[in-house]
Amino acid sequence: MTNSLPSDVLGRRILCDTEYATVRYAGSVPPTTGLWLGVEWDNPQRGKHNGSHEGIQYFKCRHPTGGSFIRPNKANFGVDFLTAVKNRYGLNDEEDVECEKENALVIGKKTVELVGFDSIIEQQCQLNKLVDISLRECAVSHAGQKEEISTMCPNIRSVNLSKNLLPSWEKVTDIACQVQNLESLDLSENKMKFPPVSASVTCTLCKLGVLALNRTGVTWPEVLLCAPGWPALEELYLASNDITILERLEQLILSNTGISSICFPDVGFGCKTKMFPLLQRLTVDDNKISQWSSINELDKLQCLQSLQCQNNPLMGTEKNLETVRQLIIAKIGQLKFLNKSEIFPDERKGAELDYRKLFGNEWLAAGGNQNPDKNRPNEEFLAAHPRYQLLCLKYGAPDEGELKRQQPFFLKNQLLTLTIKCPDKPEQKPIEKKLPDSMTIQKVKGLLYRLLKIPGSELKLSYESFKMEGKEIELENDLKPLQFYSVENGDSILVRW
Repeated sequence: MTNSLPSDVLGRRILCDTEYATVRYAGSVPPTTGLWLGVEWDNPQRGKHNGSHEGIQYFKCRHPTGGSFIRPNKANFGVDFLTAVKNRYGLNDEEDVECEKENALVIGKKTVELVGFDSIIEQQCQLNKLVDISLRECAVSHAGQKEEISTMCPNIRSVNLSKNLLPSWEKVTDIACQVQNLESLDLSENKMKFPPVSASVTCTLCKLGVLALNRTGVTWPEVLLCAPGWPALEELYLASNDITILERLEQLILSNTGISSICFPDVGFGCKTKMFPLLQRLTVDDNKISQWSSINELDKLQCLQSLQCQNNPLMGTEKNLETVRQLIIAKIGQLKFLNKSEIFPDERKGAELDYRKLFGNEWLAAGGNQNPDKNRPNEEFLAAHPRYQLLCLKYGAPDEGELKRQQPFFLKNQLLTLTIKCPDKPEQKPIEKKLPDSMTIQKVKGLLYRLLKIPGSELKLSYESFKMEGKEIELENDLKPLQFYSVENGDSILVRW
């Protein structure tokens, strides 16, 4: 508490009793005499007005009752970092606090017996041994003397400065740049002013891996402005800052955060959201996502290419994990990696063809039709399957005959009657053959080598179906079975070499 004011009083953070505030005005308030501070309280219920008195506006508040006038001697402007450390760890007065004997601590004239605290006292008596420091609610407002922190506390790795009186990011860097090995920094609940857009990075925290800025009022552009100063940052916490749009964000990790659903309400199904416009990589492992609607929402992201979503209830909704994988691939059209595994073109094609057949009966029941003029599936179906219409355009709409028997993703082993054709060899007559649908493309090629007595040059296989007239699907992956490509009874295998 003081009657004199700091030279930079405007914008300073203060503590009055147990309430926090920011100084918005310093000067006279007629008709009263003397000096007043106009403050904006963090808790607007603590205030009385909006910064005006008898019709004169002295300062502005975000809340109509967020302001007050107080005398300077009521304001605690805080202490420097090292003073707070000494106060917190009982090192502030060497004459009053000293280690006089092995199991006793003398405070003033009183002796307090200690058992098992020798190592703690020894560490606290030597500032240079402090590694992890917690100064939460210690009224820290500035760094103090230049280079004092780096000289007295050279081994600090982690600092908790939450809920203090730090008024600006500049005051933070004055402290942090003296802690050369700083790895973790918590600045939550400091209402700070961040650099303007024109400011440049003045301090690089080379080893900082964890930074918490919860409830600081920071905006996303301000985060981006400061980010070049955190080249090694791995974890950034920004809770309760009312950040709604994240620009230039390419990777977002939300593992083990309790998320149960994902929604982008600014657009409907089939459209792309304006949120996270550059997001390419998203991780939501170890959460509570259980509904397919959340996966549908991810297709709204403009640039999403990689998704990790392991250890969510959704992954157990189907008996086969491969089925879940195919569903996700079919639902998110631009995805190139799923759970760190690349999605190759043939896998996407197979997943989308199977998806088209799996939900074909639901599509017909909801009003779907091969005739474009009659194709009007209801809103409920479109909400559950936003990409279905697109897949029908891509591969052709399924007809009722194709869907008489529901086709699961992985059929039981069955024989398919297929016609073997050689389009480039008209002299070779078509051959009808029964093959198990579980037969791999590699084994089919081996059979054709023997059946057609072709030389050992490389075969290229594809297939066509009367249900998709004019379309030819390549059988590109030798390790996949016929059922993976949705080859059905009556289809034709096309052989080229």
